[in-house]
Amino acid sequence: METSINTGHPRRWAILGVLVVSLLVVVLDNTILNVALKVLADPRQGLGATQSQLEWSINSYTLVFAGLLFTFGILGDRYGRKRFLQVGLALFGLASLLSAYAQSPGQLVAARSLMGLGAAAIMPATLSIISNVFDPRERGRAIGVWSGSVGIAVAIGPILGGVLLEHFWWGSVFLINVPVVLVGLVAVALMVPESRNPEPGRVDLIGVVLSVVGLTGLVYGIIGGGEDGFGRVDVWVWIVGGLAVLGAFLAWERRTAYPALDVGLFRNPRFSAATAAIALVFFAGFGAFFFLSFYLQLVRDFTPLQTGLLLLPFAVAQLVFAPRSAAVVKRYGAKAVAAVGLALTGASLVGLAFLTAHTPIWVFAVMCFVQGIGMANVLPPAMESVMSSLPREKAGVGSAVTNTVRQVASALGIAVLGSVVAGVYRDRVAEAVAGLPAPARVPATESIAGAYGVAERLGPAGAPLIGAANDAFVVAMHWAAASGATVALLGVLVVLRWMPGRSAAPAPRVVSEQVTQARAEQVLDPELAEA
Repeated sequence: METSINTGHPRRWAILGVLVVSLLVVVLDNTILNVALKVLADPRQGLGATQSQLEWSINSYTLVFAGLLFTFGILGDRYGRKRFLQVGLALFGLASLLSAYAQSPGQLVAARSLMGLGAAAIMPATLSIISNVFDPRERGRAIGVWSGSVGIAVAIGPILGGVLLEHFWWGSVFLINVPVVLVGLVAVALMVPESRNPEPGRVDLIGVVLSVVGLTGLVYGIIGGGEDGFGRVDVWVWIVGGLAVLGAFLAWERRTAYPALDVGLFRNPRFSAATAAIALVFFAGFGAFFFLSFYLQLVRDFTPLQTGLLLLPFAVAQLVFAPRSAAVVKRYGAKAVAAVGLALTGASLVGLAFLTAHTPIWVFAVMCFVQGIGMANVLPPAMESVMSSLPREKAGVGSAVTNTVRQVASALGIAVLGSVVAGVYRDRVAEAVAGLPAPARVPATESIAGAYGVAERLGPAGAPLIGAANDAFVVAMHWAAASGATVALLGVLVVLRWMPGRSAAPAPRVVSEQVTQARAEQVLDPELAEA
């Protein structure tokens, strides 16, 4: 109930609506992209992208977003949050336009990197503006509206993507962002007040460069190994070089007074265990979602719209169970809830390891629903543990660290599990494509989408190749799902060993104030945006 001493902005709820629109464009785009991967791989309908290029179309966005999240938050505090929100929207709209009219996979990857740049400016600005325009008594409610709207976008994104792909060309999944961005820019200019932090932090440029270079080198090596095999020297040069640069990054972060990543927080085992739980569940989840689109649209022959509908149970589970997880944590404790969530995620991935080309599709839908329940019950208890392990003045830093770790784990999950799929598929399909001429053998070996393209050119003679490609991909998917399940179940052990139980939780009032803001900072997910 508002009173005469409410310190919020007079138009705060209208401003919240503008901020929600600004963020929805980011969430919608990434959930739409999940159902567009098969079309982008098609040389006739899309760009003829290989699996590694598709991985980069996702990871280029994620790595740029994760690498610049801290920096853009600080720059927004220093130079104006409204200004950075406008810059982020403009960059995101421009990058969407460039993505829609990309003429090659390389151009799409570059445009997606620019989209990550825009998203890194948008997200911290929206949260900072909410904190600035709302009275503390209303802030939790405002963040709840913000988070709930994102959940709705997660649910409708794949369906909207399916509708667009069935009626328009592939670029429409990016072009749809442009009018939304234009409306957002006008609304921000007219309604959102400018604000700054009078004492902003310093930007760790060296740390930012080292982290982005190291992660990019590591991911490039992993994806290259999946595509061409890990026996090549250049693959290991990239992997070892990336790890070396990341080692230099960690050494620098321990020395500098204004770190881009406060590695000192990881000395606390409770913080480290909770962050590891978040990283492991998103590593497993993202890797799974990357190859499921190909399973549904190629092996099972579903349309993009049908694929979007089949992925809907995951979003529904998130919408239903994520808001209720806090009450479950209060009753059973963060350790128990997170462990069960990770176990459910692992169980769903074990189920995926037994899917075939003829499994009843309702079984797949149930597995998606179970995975949604599992992931919905990992993030809130993990964040509860993170926030309870930190003093109140470090709540924002802690949530930003875990958000960055989550993005990095997502990128690595796509790279590692995608490489498992690529490597196993290549080995399994080799015999079937051995008799093809080189121009046909190379794309058929690279990915199942390439094999389908070759088979179509062969006409009736291509039927055996389709059968062999389907069998090889399903086996590869089994290996990747089993690998993801192993990672998720490893998370269960980490949680049971190091995450605090109910007795370790501090006073509920203090934790809830920190977690309200922290949960909001964890909602945006560039590919799934589900939690």
